[in-house]
Amino acid sequence: MKNIKQLGIWMDHSNAYLLELINDKIETERVVSELSDPEAEFNFYKGEKLINKKERHLQLKYYKNLGEIIKKYQEVVLFGPTDAKSELLNLLKTDHLFEKIKIEAINSGKMTESQMHTFVREYFKK
Repeated sequence: MKNIKQLGIWMDHSNAYLLELINDKIETERVVSELSDPEAEFNFYKGEKLINKKERHLQLKYYKNLGEIIKKYQEVVLFGPTDAKSELLNLLKTDHLFEKIKIEAINSGKMTESQMHTFVREYFKK
């Protein structure tokens, strides 16, 4: 039987925990967005429009980075407390390279790493 590469991603707009399920063991890796605190960066010489443009660029870069990782898997579940998972899913749906990958987004709250591991195991048992 061929092993199916499975990945769970707990994410928000600034962090993603990649939980790869291998033989009922989970390996965890963290990806951090380059987004900064907009108020800390804002000053009167930079306009709000410029800062928003930079934030959108960094958010897109974060999603594309996750997309490159997702390409290596056959089944992926995106979960977390914010709309980031849906935004990423919508972006991936526009790219034909992700057509053969089963990707689902599920709402969940904040979780400890142990809770994330349990969630991913339970999800892929289905």
